Amino acid sequence: MHSLACAAPAAYAPGRRIAGSRRFSVECAASAATHDGEGTAPRSLMEANGEMPSKPVLLASRRKLVALSAFCFCLHSSRYFPALALGDPPVEIDDVTPKIFPSGPLFPTEKRIAELFETNTYSVVNIFDATLRPQLNVTGVVEIPEGNGSGIVWDDSGHIVTNYHVVGNALSRKPKPGEIVARVNILAANGIQKNFEGKLVGADRAKDLAVLKVDAPTDLLKPINVGQSSALRVGQQCLAIGNPFGFDHTLTVGVISGLNRDIFSQAGVTIGGGIQTDAAINPGNSGGPLLDLKGRMIGINTAIFTQTGTSAGVGFAIPSSTVLKIAPQLIQFGKVRRPGLNVEFAPDPIAYQLNVRNGALILQVPGGSTAAKVGLIPTSRGFAGNIVLGDIIVAVDGKPIKGKSDLLRVLDDYGVGDKVSLTIQRGAETLEVALPLEEASI
Repeated sequence: MHSLACAAPAAYAPGRRIAGSRRFSVECAASAATHDGEGTAPRSLMEANGEMPSKPVLLASRRKLVALSAFCFCLHSSRYFPALALGDPPVEIDDVTPKIFPSGPLFPTEKRIAELFETNTYSVVNIFDATLRPQLNVTGVVEIPEGNGSGIVWDDSGHIVTNYHVVGNALSRKPKPGEIVARVNILAANGIQKNFEGKLVGADRAKDLAVLKVDAPTDLLKPINVGQSSALRVGQQCLAIGNPFGFDHTLTVGVISGLNRDIFSQAGVTIGGGIQTDAAINPGNSGGPLLDLKGRMIGINTAIFTQTGTSAGVGFAIPSSTVLKIAPQLIQFGKVRRPGLNVEFAPDPIAYQLNVRNGALILQVPGGSTAAKVGLIPTSRGFAGNIVLGDIIVAVDGKPIKGKSDLLRVLDDYGVGDKVSLTIQRGAETLEVALPLEEASI
């Protein structure tokens, strides 16, 4: 009879508040307390007849009381957790799946960037220094060596342009032209990477550039389109494609952050006229192209300014104007015929210590050189051991010169054999000297 008394108040519709639900649970417990079990008379009647239950019967009744109280509690709790209540319908997948919106067409700028990546990715190659091999560490993860980088397809003859430091370890062994210094992966139209041996053509450490050659079929070679870096403006949008951390053909987007920066290359040299960008450049991006929104290469990514080894929003690229001067010479001669005066200049810090605040101070003039023939004077010591300053070049064709590095940057705009006019400061006297530029050997 107690089961009916307890179950009656539980007949309710799911989600409907039960009036007196707390009283219901108490009544269930009270009702159970007056019964010893199924079909047993009330305790008061048994006492009147002198038929008190034995101790085992009382223990059994208490166990039933605990079980029945738990049942009533669960029935009462289902009001707060309706999903657990008996008889509730199951949850359908559609009920918990949000509405899905169609992708729709790309915005014009997004579409343009995607098309540029898809077109130029076949002109970007993955380069591995032949002296370094990827290794498995104890966790089974492939460790990409520092010699991993990128490069660009320069022409349909198989010439690949990259950074000097990308294959720097192999170049430190002084290989001869034609020797294998790298492995080059080229992306085919079917999306498969084809592997080729990269043979050395020429390298220029001063500009952190190197040219390799691969024996690849012509239909696999997609030469990059080269643009003019001289027309760049700060704020102009740009794209960088490369193989950072071994992930092939990765795209980052940014803007031109600065121009005419001095790049402190990983090859240990300073390169003038560099392009600064906030497009993420990480290890492995070196040697890859920096593109404008016309899809033309305006620079070759070469370095980052960071204290952590990863991109910090300040990356640098060698301008295409420099690449256009260096790469053809490396292909033709195997080296760069750099114009110069063939005199030794004082490093800028030393010149500053000698109180030379403006101009490039000449330290030595080799005998028989063109500079000696036109009468340029080196720095020397007087009879008392004091230093007598030599000629100081303060301008080239009217272009002001602040120091040695500035002079070398200006001379890069000329070719071997070009005639220039030097403005010389000699003591308190200012002179004009004209002479042809020689192939630099100093």
